[in-house]
Amino acid sequence: MHLVQSMAYVGTEPWHRLGQNLQPHQPLEVWQQAAGMDWQIEASPVRFFNGSETLHTFAEQQVLHRSDTHTPLAVVSNRFQVVQPREILEFYRDLTEVSGFQLETAGVLKGGKKFWALAKTGQSTVLKGNDCVNGYLLLATACDGTLATTAQFTSVRVVCNNTLHIALGDSTGAVKVSHRSNFDADAVKRQLGIAVSTWDGFMLRMKALADRKVSDAQAQAFLHKVLGTQPQTPEKAFKATYALYQGDGQGATLPSAHGTAWGMVNAVTEYADHSKRARSVDHRLDSAWFGPGAQLKLAAWNEALKLVA
Repeated sequence: MHLVQSMAYVGTEPWHRLGQNLQPHQPLEVWQQAAGMDWQIEASPVRFFNGSETLHTFAEQQVLHRSDTHTPLAVVSNRFQVVQPREILEFYRDLTEVSGFQLETAGVLKGGKKFWALAKTGQSTVLKGNDCVNGYLLLATACDGTLATTAQFTSVRVVCNNTLHIALGDSTGAVKVSHRSNFDADAVKRQLGIAVSTWDGFMLRMKALADRKVSDAQAQAFLHKVLGTQPQTPEKAFKATYALYQGDGQGATLPSAHGTAWGMVNAVTEYADHSKRARSVDHRLDSAWFGPGAQLKLAAWNEALKLVA
């Protein structure tokens, strides 16, 4: 079963090899249709039979369903604040029209339970050996209670399309809005405005990791520690990731990565994004951005930072 219901992208085919290609600078209305986000979440009361022919209503709960197919998405409380697919795209309207952001992917996961949009911010840095890393802003939400509405700065390493959420110790790289609260796009942008400097801090840390030489023994100890909590056989995961670090990974032989802490981090990110066992490519996407894969990459980043603290 595919998790990705629909998706659109511009530029080169995404690392997860899914979606419909669009020309750059398309209006949001085109994105909405191409990404399969041209529907609304509607709410209906929960009704049930209690063994008789009388239909009862459970007033404290509601069923969320799609307006186009009427497919049920979740049962939530009446206090649940819905964020519509259109709102995720509208969040980027002024950012793309005024601030120079460029939408790059948008789509729907799990039949409509989760949806997102990702835009390039225009921020980038180049590490030793022309190792380019670009900055992005990811906005995602879920109506089944598995994800708060989250605006998250993300980096993509061009040579291998490895993704890594940008977070410092105080987690200023992300703004999360609970579904118990109303999603105020302007308020989120104000908070993100404060966090724009996060990229500068992240860039300095990337460069420090690229300058930090490590021995093979240190790399092995790092990977054993980071991968030790994996449900997959840790030794199997270690062998795969260490091979990526030693040269099998894309960009692993660049001066920024060869024998460095940055190389260790990217071995883990490439493993999580491209190699880690998954039921399908779209399950891997969900994991890499929102689930265990994202947690694994953050663990690698935090562990590596201890070497340059």
